[in-house]
Amino acid sequence: MRSAPGSAIVEQRILPASGLDDLLAALRRGGYRVLGPTVRESAIVHREIGSAGDLARGWTDRQEAGSYRLERDSRDLYFGHNVGPQSWKRELYPPRLRLWQAERTADGFAIAEDTVEAPPVAFLGVRPCDLAAIAVQDRVLLEGPQADPDYRRRRERALLIVVNCGQAAATCFCTSMGGGPRATAGYDLALTELRDDRGHRFLAEAGSERGARLLHELPTEPASGDDAAAAERIAEATAGQMRRTMPADIAETLRGSYEHPRWNDVAERCLACTNCTLVCPTCFCVAVEDTTDLSGDNAERHRRWDSCFTAEHSYVHGGSVHASTASRYRQWMTHKLSTWFDQFGTSGCVGCGRCIAWCPAAIDITEEAAAITSTREPTC
Repeated sequence: MRSAPGSAIVEQRILPASGLDDLLAALRRGGYRVLGPTVRESAIVHREIGSAGDLARGWTDRQEAGSYRLERDSRDLYFGHNVGPQSWKRELYPPRLRLWQAERTADGFAIAEDTVEAPPVAFLGVRPCDLAAIAVQDRVLLEGPQADPDYRRRRERALLIVVNCGQAAATCFCTSMGGGPRATAGYDLALTELRDDRGHRFLAEAGSERGARLLHELPTEPASGDDAAAAERIAEATAGQMRRTMPADIAETLRGSYEHPRWNDVAERCLACTNCTLVCPTCFCVAVEDTTDLSGDNAERHRRWDSCFTAEHSYVHGGSVHASTASRYRQWMTHKLSTWFDQFGTSGCVGCGRCIAWCPAAIDITEEAAAITSTREPTC
C-alpha cells in the first residue's frame, strides 16, 4: 500500500498481461460497456472492445506539429502509443445532443425533454492528461451554478481506468501544466504497463472503492518493491522525454498582451479551421439549433459542438465580436491559458499536445506562448 499525492491510500497489485481479458470480463459482469483505444483509419480512436485483441497492441505513434503517423512497434505493448485525435470528452459531452422535441397539439405544443439514461461505460486506457481534462470539465459542467444534467448522468456512470504513459510524444507538455505522465488521483483503477525480463504485466492501483472491488475480482498478486520502482522509472523517463514546455507565468503575461503583434503573425498562418478546438479535451463551446419539419407540427432543439474560431460563434446583432482571425486566436489562447482561471480556478490546458499535432498549419501553442512571453512589455 502507498499514498499517492492528493489521493487516498491505494493498493498496488500485479496483473499479468493475459489478465486483460479477465478485466474486460469483470467489467461486463458489472454491466459496463467497455471503450478502449483501437486502430482505425491510421489513427488511435476509442471504440467498444470485446477482448484484449481489439486493442491497439503493437502500435506506436510519431507526432510533431501538423503531423501524426502510426508505426508498428517492436515492443509489442498494448498501450505503446500516445493520445490520438479523440478525447473522452465525446463520450461525456457528445458532439451532438437533442435537448427536447415538441409536437403540435390541439392546445398548442407539447414539449418533451430528452432524458435518455446513460448506460454504465468503462473507459479503458485513459491517459493522465485526459484524466486531468475530465477533472477540468467537471469544474466547468458540474461544479458551477448551472450543472449540465446530461453530463452529470454520463459522468456518474463512467468508470475510469487510467493507463500511465510509458513514452511522451514530441508534442506533449503535460509536466509543465501540472499533470502526468503518471496519474495520482481521480481514477478508479490505474495501470502501468511493464515488460522486461520478468515478463509482460501491469502494475495495477485501485484509486476508489469500486476500483478496489474490481481489482479483487482479477487474477493478481501483490506488487513487489521492484515492480513499483520499475513504474517510477518509466514515469521519470517519460517526463524526461518532453521537449515542449509552457511558460510558468503565461496566465499573467497574456493579461497584458492583448495588443501584442504576435496575434497578427499567427493569424497569417491560422486557417480558422477549428481543428484545435475540436480535438481539445476541455473546449466546451456549443451552438443551439432549432429545427421544424415541413408540416410545422414537430420541432426539435439540438446542442452541437461549436468553436470560438467561427465568426458565427460570437455573432450578435450587427456582426461578430471577433471579426478577425487574430482576435479569434487571441480569444481562444487567452481564455484557455489565462481567463479560464478567473472562471473556474484552473487552466483550460492539460498539455496533451493535440492542438499542435492536428493543426494543418503546424501552429504550436507552446511556441506562441514563448514568443509572447519573451517580447512582453516590462511592468512596473
